[in-house]
Amino acid sequence: MKSFPKPLSAKEESEILSKCIEGSKEARDVLIERNLRLVAHIVKKYNTADKEIDDLISIGTIGLIKAIDTFDPEKGIRLATYASRCIDNELLMMLRSGKRQAKEIYLYEPIGSDKEGHEINLLDIIESSDTDIVDELDLQGNVKRLYELVEKVLTKRERQIIEMRYGLNLQEEITQREIANKIGISRSYVSRIEKKALKKLRESFEKECREY
Repeated sequence: MKSFPKPLSAKEESEILSKCIEGSKEARDVLIERNLRLVAHIVKKYNTADKEIDDLISIGTIGLIKAIDTFDPEKGIRLATYASRCIDNELLMMLRSGKRQAKEIYLYEPIGSDKEGHEINLLDIIESSDTDIVDELDLQGNVKRLYELVEKVLTKRERQIIEMRYGLNLQEEITQREIANKIGISRSYVSRIEKKALKKLRESFEKECREY
């Protein structure tokens, strides 16, 4: 993979973002160029055998450009965080589109015959248990986002209970009663805290999905 320019410092990024928002094409070009390293980093997890890495970088760069064109500093998040999601979205859309096209073209394509001479197509041999890379990447992204929300939106007590209840951060998954005994509160109180924490996580997750 070719090398890319170093990322901007926080001060440089802030100054160039201001110029970009004011309509400077030069500033926009600098933001694109100096964030290509981020594109290359994200592309690594999508580097499948049937996709050229340069093609993936091109698609990821489209996501980066969309991020720069729609970024709003007033939302209080970093450009890199916002751009990462846009790049991910662009790559996932490309993979989904490719998957649909492949199904449309090849699903009923004859690939041979069985012992009795009957024609066999891909649909006959595809199993529902096959790993789907797009679904897997979607899951990985959602898990990562939920871990971030656990740290961001839950109180210390809520986080403690959710981590023990669902075995997060390499902890062993335990029951509400076991949690109650462990931290010295009633099981019903553990249940209330768990429900409240899950509601906060769900609402925050849905809000992020709407925004991005």
